[in-house]
Amino acid sequence: MKRFICSLALITAFCTASFADEGMWMVPSVNKKTAELCNYVVAIDFMGTGSLVSGNGLVITNHHVAYADVFALSEGGKNLLEEGFWARTQEEEIPIPGRSVQFLRGTVDVTAEVNELLESGAVRPGPMVMRKLSGIMEKRYKDSTGLEPVLSVSWKGAKYYISLYQEYKDIRLVAAPPSRIGAFGGDEDNWEWPQQKGDFALLRIYTAPDGSAATYSPDNVPLRSDKWLKISTKGYREGSKTTIIGFPARTDRYASSAKADYMTDVQLPIQTTVRGAQMDIISKWMDRDPEVRRKYANHFFGLSNAQELYLGELQCYRRFDVPGALREREKELDSWLDADPSRRVQWGDPAGTLREKYAAISRAEADVNYFRECIIRGFQLEPVVSRTLMLSRRYADDKVPGVRSASVRNFNQTDLRVERELFRYALQTFYENVSPERLGEYQKSLLERFGDNFDAMCSFLWDGSWIGQPDLIREYLEGDMRSFLEDHIGDPIMRFYDDARIVDYNKSIDALQGTPDINAVSRQYTQAMYEMQLSKKSNPYPDANSTMRVNYGRVMSLEPRDAVKCSYYSTVAGILEKHDPSRYDFCLADDWRAALLGAPKGLKVNFITNNDSTGGNSGSPVLNSRGEIIGLLFDGNKESLASEMLFTPDYNRSVNVDIRFVLWILRDYAHMDRILTEIGL
Repeated sequence: MKRFICSLALITAFCTASFADEGMWMVPSVNKKTAELCNYVVAIDFMGTGSLVSGNGLVITNHHVAYADVFALSEGGKNLLEEGFWARTQEEEIPIPGRSVQFLRGTVDVTAEVNELLESGAVRPGPMVMRKLSGIMEKRYKDSTGLEPVLSVSWKGAKYYISLYQEYKDIRLVAAPPSRIGAFGGDEDNWEWPQQKGDFALLRIYTAPDGSAATYSPDNVPLRSDKWLKISTKGYREGSKTTIIGFPARTDRYASSAKADYMTDVQLPIQTTVRGAQMDIISKWMDRDPEVRRKYANHFFGLSNAQELYLGELQCYRRFDVPGALREREKELDSWLDADPSRRVQWGDPAGTLREKYAAISRAEADVNYFRECIIRGFQLEPVVSRTLMLSRRYADDKVPGVRSASVRNFNQTDLRVERELFRYALQTFYENVSPERLGEYQKSLLERFGDNFDAMCSFLWDGSWIGQPDLIREYLEGDMRSFLEDHIGDPIMRFYDDARIVDYNKSIDALQGTPDINAVSRQYTQAMYEMQLSKKSNPYPDANSTMRVNYGRVMSLEPRDAVKCSYYSTVAGILEKHDPSRYDFCLADDWRAALLGAPKGLKVNFITNNDSTGGNSGSPVLNSRGEIIGLLFDGNKESLASEMLFTPDYNRSVNVDIRFVLWILRDYAHMDRILTEIGL
């Protein structure tokens, strides 16, 4: 078996000049100069992206990428989200438990090896096939390279790749502005343009004294590197070329029109309706009580980000008629299949089959979505219920690692008043929307007893359960959990949650879609699309899947609607204009407002480009034509959100924080001169 590990610095170009703006290109598809820059871009546990910006392990990323870490580090009466954090010395840099970063060190096409495993029967097709393949292939490449391998699939099995990573596990927080700087405008400005966010944070990578990767130790030292990405203070103008490098999480550019119809008519409307109502409940309590705001800040941040994304996707799928556009593409596929009878024999009619199968499961899928939104994630204490049910069904107390500590964390980060209201909403929404035949026997009995009096039903369940009683919660957490559960057999909330499970809902969908299932037909569809593109001499790019990608674009203004034109940049004047002491997300602290009033006139804050990006690109460096950082990508505009399935070139924009605004904050507001000296400014 022949293996070739391609060093990023040695990759040569085979790409064409035409792929700009649209496309998330794998590193082996880009030129040598760009591939060299990729060496200094890191994945932050594949939830975001960062850039090495000094020879001492300093990494810059987004504030919102570090948000959960800053939240978790807010202990001992400190609220680092509200106050911000600035390490004045290296000794003050705070270790972040559980955080790691990954440098990509090589990419290998392993399609032939994977196909050999599949064709030989060493790995058989089935629901766990990718996990089995990953186990075999990743062990093989870890043994041969010593690096951390990750197997990924492109075009639903047309290609397989191993990405090889060097991982560092001692990561420390260096700087993070207060959230009202890093997340200025909050939920209201999310996915909008213009924005005025100081969305950045600084981390540092530490190693063992010999330079090897190591877990935290007080003896560890900053990572030493001879090269890193340089920062430019020269700015940009409209039309300036830009490159972004990052780890975009997921796109679905090979989706069928049937899936687009399903997303538009079923999944997205349910998600946005339920999550919007949950946000209203939490926001109301956060405005009333600062302690509720502290406890729910991280959860609400994630909830609002997802909600704005889903709502924007729904609006764009309708505005740009994504299902209709994909139907037009399927006409092209049908013509290509009909042009050669052997193609029809090989691929069949995947688009038509998918339409039939999605139609068959539409109602059942609506039930599943309501189950997920109302039962699985209806309130923050649901994980406690799930872990407790697992404990009561299967294990002795000492056989469920982490149940006690995880439950303590859940209770410490919630407020029972908020949880009760979330539960009440979830209860009514579940009963009003799920098909009666999907209900369990206990759930049916509650409906027969209380009808549509959901206040009474909620009182019966919540007030009768230990989940809503502080004294009983303490007894559960501090005593013998198994004895406690034996004493509370018949707890109404436990019975409600144990009465019907997601597996039962999924089985009904499996029966309705038949064989082959939707996943199998989707693989046929995607691979047929891929083969069609190859036959037409095009250079297709694979969907995003958290592997490193490169994209090219330009700084460009935006015309989002008729008779509206938006500049390609925003300034500090916009922050001051939006200042509103009555609204949390737009209220400027006195010291920050004073700093802004003294800022250089016209100081640019954020800017937009037409780069192709998605979740996971957060923190990606925006590079000029010399490969220098001019900004950090942190968001997209709402008009771009159809690009999950369909790129919209006239409307797609990536929203970036200007690196000069970041430097100004570090110098004039935070007085972090040691960091400016470290990065050579």
